[in-house]
Amino acid sequence: QVQLVESGGGLVQAGGSLRLSCAASGNIFSINSMAWYRQAPGKQRELVARIYSGGTPNYADSVKGRFTISRDNTKNTVYLQMNSLNSGDTAVYYCDVDGRLSTGARYDSWGQGTQVTVSS
Repeated sequence: QVQLVESGGGLVQAGGSLRLSCAASGNIFSINSMAWYRQAPGKQRELVARIYSGGTPNYADSVKGRFTISRDNTKNTVYLQMNSLNSGDTAVYYCDVDGRLSTGARYDSWGQGTQVTVSS
């Protein structure tokens, strides 16, 4: 009942930048937290950054100072600005959004994933 559409992934050279976007749509009453996760080949999915409705973000230690998460509540969209990318950032990136539907039920939806590849 909540759909997420991600965009912005691609191939970039080390030291470069990318900006990911994730737009939520559907029977949304409210959005609590919006987050980005990533999963590299052979590794577990890990939290990259999360931002709550009040705007307070938190980051994985590996991306602090390089990545910035932000959200536009008028568009139900979350962004991830990624700077100074390195090969360790290569992964499929997923957005995760949770909140409440207009029915009052809670939801927790995931995007389809977008590939980020950093070449050295």
